[in-house]
Amino acid sequence: MVRRDRLRRMREWWVQVGLLAVPLLAAYLHIPPPQLSPALHSWKSSGKFFTYKGLRIFYQDSVGVVGSPEIVVLLHGFPTSSYDWYKIWEGLTLRFHRVIALDFLGFGFSDKPRPHHYSIFEQASIVEALLRHLGLQNRRINLLSHDYGDIVAQELLYRFKQNRSGRLTIKSLCLSNGGIFPETHRPLLLQKLLKDGGVLSPILTRLMNFFVFSRGLLQYINQRKKFRRRWVGALASVSIPIHFIYGPLDPVNPYPEFLELYRKTLPRSTVSILDDHISHYPQLEDPMGFLNAYMGFINSF
Repeated sequence: MVRRDRLRRMREWWVQVGLLAVPLLAAYLHIPPPQLSPALHSWKSSGKFFTYKGLRIFYQDSVGVVGSPEIVVLLHGFPTSSYDWYKIWEGLTLRFHRVIALDFLGFGFSDKPRPHHYSIFEQASIVEALLRHLGLQNRRINLLSHDYGDIVAQELLYRFKQNRSGRLTIKSLCLSNGGIFPETHRPLLLQKLLKDGGVLSPILTRLMNFFVFSRGLLQYINQRKKFRRRWVGALASVSIPIHFIYGPLDPVNPYPEFLELYRKTLPRSTVSILDDHISHYPQLEDPMGFLNAYMGFINSF
């Protein structure tokens, strides 16, 4: 009897919560997105757009050291944008002649077509198209990537390994805090909910105020499992310098499981481990440590 009363009260409580939440959610879903911060507005104003198959792609392209032939292309993570690199941007321009970053399709200021079959393969093709647009398709490129961008870099590396015409010529690759191994990747609960869909997905999408949170974009988690041999194999078989910058407090790529597998799979790669309190966004959490680690790698060959 007591148990039935408790269950009845719980049901009544949830009904009341639902009656209150539904109109609040409905109102919130119709609130326009917030205005850009001054920093983001400046970032957008200083960038440019190019067109890929009728879609507008945002990118940044800064000229740094005069006389240097070095070019670095930055590939951001999920669910953010090229703005992830702003804290180390100036430092990179002191070492490289060109510093280039883009917002992947569906992210940042780039177009977000819906419905659309987003894929790592398309994002890699967009990177190649950007460099053709800039007239850099025949130049040797240093790739610096994070999270989702690590997987795009792996696909670009695979194409480079196949020596196909029109592909990037990659001079070096530096990865950071990305789930390059599906078996050690621990997606956050929110990522799981959004990837698998269901009744909460559209609500979470709007409430989190990230247009990129959609099932299509999050399918990269499944793609990584399906194409593990292709992408991990590319890392293991190329002879270019490869480095990994790691924030060890990362809940998505946990220590020490991730690092042990990385060193076992890629024994020729070098690794920089940042301070114990650095987590999934090392370039934002410890920009100086990240930049120093990257420069140490670049200056080693």
